[in-house]
Amino acid sequence: MPRLLSRFCLLPLLLAAFLLSACATRSPHVPPPSAAEVMELAAALRSLGPDVDPEEAARMARISYDYPRELAVAWNVTDSAYIHNVKVNNGTRPRGLCYQWADDLEARLLQEDFRTIDLHRAIANAMTPLRIEHSTVIASAAGARMDQGIVLDPWRNGGDLYWGPVLEDTRYPWVEREKVFAAKRALAEGR
Repeated sequence: MPRLLSRFCLLPLLLAAFLLSACATRSPHVPPPSAAEVMELAAALRSLGPDVDPEEAARMARISYDYPRELAVAWNVTDSAYIHNVKVNNGTRPRGLCYQWADDLEARLLQEDFRTIDLHRAIANAMTPLRIEHSTVIASAAGARMDQGIVLDPWRNGGDLYWGPVLEDTRYPWVEREKVFAAKRALAEGR
């Protein structure tokens, strides 16, 4: 009987170890993007509007790929985003929560003083109790709405940039950050 019981205890432990190892598929360093990947993002940024400066689009594309790679090294990102979040929350990693990726990427991009591209901040799943809230940066043509932009999400793949049109990102329903903050304030005040 004890042998049978130990097999039943061992099975859940092996299953948990397998599932956790499947989540930990990130390498310690994100490989550099190909020139074609950077050019593809630059072209997408240029296509945001006729007034987008091609040089600004190229610079934003390069920084959007390179800077998260630097952060991944600095923050010792070696796991999936969710596992890394656990490590940040338990104090074994310095940073790497989604809002930190977004804060740092936005701050780096703002240093460039782009004139033909605007940056927006967005949050998904803020009011959904069963899904994890997620923050990101969105780039649009100057003066355009956030939903006409491109998501620049370094968190999703642990420093390996995800990007795509806001309206085509079916994984996350993006809402302007200020609208989310206003809704949270209203909820806290009982309105």
